[in-house]
Amino acid sequence: MLTSESRLRDFPSLVDRAYLNTAAEGLPPPSVAEALARYARDKQLGMDGRKLHAEEWERTKSLIAEFYGLSVAEVGICSCSSEAYNLAAMALRLRPGDEVVINDLDFPSGATPWLQEGCPATVKVWRSRQGALRTDDLAPLLGPKTRLVTVSLVSFFNGYTIHLPEVVQAVHSHSPALLAVDVTQALGRMPLDLTGADLIVSSTHKWILSSHGAGLVGVPSARTREWTVPAGGWFNLEDAFGPSRFDRAVSKPGAASFTIGMPNYPAVYATAAALAYIRGVGVHAIHRAARPLVLECLAELKKLPVELLTPDEPEHLAGILAFRHPAAERLHARLHAQNVHVMSHAGRLRVAIHGYNTRDDVDRFVRALSDAL
Repeated sequence: MLTSESRLRDFPSLVDRAYLNTAAEGLPPPSVAEALARYARDKQLGMDGRKLHAEEWERTKSLIAEFYGLSVAEVGICSCSSEAYNLAAMALRLRPGDEVVINDLDFPSGATPWLQEGCPATVKVWRSRQGALRTDDLAPLLGPKTRLVTVSLVSFFNGYTIHLPEVVQAVHSHSPALLAVDVTQALGRMPLDLTGADLIVSSTHKWILSSHGAGLVGVPSARTREWTVPAGGWFNLEDAFGPSRFDRAVSKPGAASFTIGMPNYPAVYATAAALAYIRGVGVHAIHRAARPLVLECLAELKKLPVELLTPDEPEHLAGILAFRHPAAERLHARLHAQNVHVMSHAGRLRVAIHGYNTRDDVDRFVRALSDAL
């Protein structure tokens, strides 16, 4: 795990700053900046640089596969999680009478493709109770017409962490639906076992500490047929430049169909460096170091006059805590003025605790919040 020396070496901006906002923007280590500079040098080679880009592409896919527990052939890269979900909507080819289940703790990217006027499916909302998604409330929404259930492993809104095997069991016991899981708020922060997920999606600029500009897609081989995107493009096609290219277009199967055009190679380089850094520190080590801080922070928030949005259920906690207060904007401004960085958005304040955070960060936040209240 990070020492005080390696922490400030890798994250020099943390000097005299309590940064508790990784759920919005992760802080990239120097290796990510170096990877972006290496991309720029490779790009200077012109067409000769494409061989180096291709090597980095394969390295990045290998790392994604390792983190997702899939093979390299089962992962793809697009531009962001929103693009991934919109491409997934194309792949599903929904029809009138089909049903999709979303939930009220999810980020818009996983919910809104199915709410657009052009989507023929009926949308049902799995509603949270006291900030938690209960499978007892999911089961009645499922049936023979359910084509998709989409959910985040960790909610961006309040940090509630589902028990994935329980959700998988509910979905597969009550419907033929596919299960899409967004791991943006989990990847790089907690160990993952994604068994049973039919589609896996993540952004890159949060807990894995990479840049913006990539969406990491996982499609298990058993679901290749269901998740082949029928989009125009070229990188995603079987034979984009062959003699029959003006007769028909055939997508590559599964995850490969999610990369429509030229990859965003700067983000690819950055993502490889970021995932390698996280692997070097160790996700299990990050989780072990950060979890006591999350529990301590939760205990302190419970003592304060705020409305806690995160359920007081340690088994459903990852790295995010959220709360409301009528003077949220004033509180946020007071915290920021003291170089304590949290998120103020969507009607709540949100704290995110990662491996580079310390007990001093939590204590500083709690003191500053208590004084502001």
